[in-house]
Amino acid sequence: MPDEPLLEIDWGGRPVQIEYQWVGRSEGPVMVFLHEGLGSVSMWRDFPSQLCNALGCRGLIYSRPGYGRSSPRPAAEHWGPDFMHRQAGEVLPRLLQALGVSEPIWLLGHSDGGSIALLYAAQHAQALQSGGPHRHPLAGLIVMAPHIMVEEISLRSITQARQAYLQGDLRHKLARHHADPDSAFWGWNQAWLAPDFAKWSIEPELSRITVPLLAIQGLNDEYGSLEQIRGIARRAPQTELLEMPDCGHSPHRDQAQTLSEAIAHFFERHKRRA
Repeated sequence: MPDEPLLEIDWGGRPVQIEYQWVGRSEGPVMVFLHEGLGSVSMWRDFPSQLCNALGCRGLIYSRPGYGRSSPRPAAEHWGPDFMHRQAGEVLPRLLQALGVSEPIWLLGHSDGGSIALLYAAQHAQALQSGGPHRHPLAGLIVMAPHIMVEEISLRSITQARQAYLQGDLRHKLARHHADPDSAFWGWNQAWLAPDFAKWSIEPELSRITVPLLAIQGLNDEYGSLEQIRGIARRAPQTELLEMPDCGHSPHRDQAQTLSEAIAHFFERHKRRA
């Protein structure tokens, strides 16, 4: 793993180190990249830098606590069904504040990161409506293979990932990207497969989102059906959908060129308004 900078923030009454990286231009709009359930800074590879150079913006990539070179999850800590809500409402705002980001941000989230992006947008809109403490200004959302509810296809694939971790080479592969692969894998896997997570849904929150939103999913996604993004569009009617053939759970790896062109078109149409 590359030796990226670490930044300390307070989370849950304890200091945690956050691995982060700036890519793209040194000024301009800020695109924040939110990784998948087993992701990290390094697992994005060069997609963020290539995209930000094409868009003419700055990109902020970071590893959530428990991932990459960020502070690992304590071995006895089990993430509850609200773990993505906490990332959206606690970790991301503290990180932006600590880095001194002042301009409106764009969020680009993949899988669990897409869900976190949606939750941040919903919480931001609710704060504006209620007159409560405002989140950092938000310009727009791009979500790839997000989860808005639990489906059987998701649980089946996550169960298969557990077998690959215990009996296959998944742990070895994750060790290239995480200082503590057990922290990353079991935090995610145990949370998703816990019995009380089966009823998890963020569908009620989606109707609060008012910013431009592009929702993307592969037709061959092994972790979710198209109902995940179509459900977003029903509740947030400004949503633009991109359903990608010959594409699995990771559009930025399976269909990078098509994806980048779609994001660029969306970004250019909405950045002036932002």
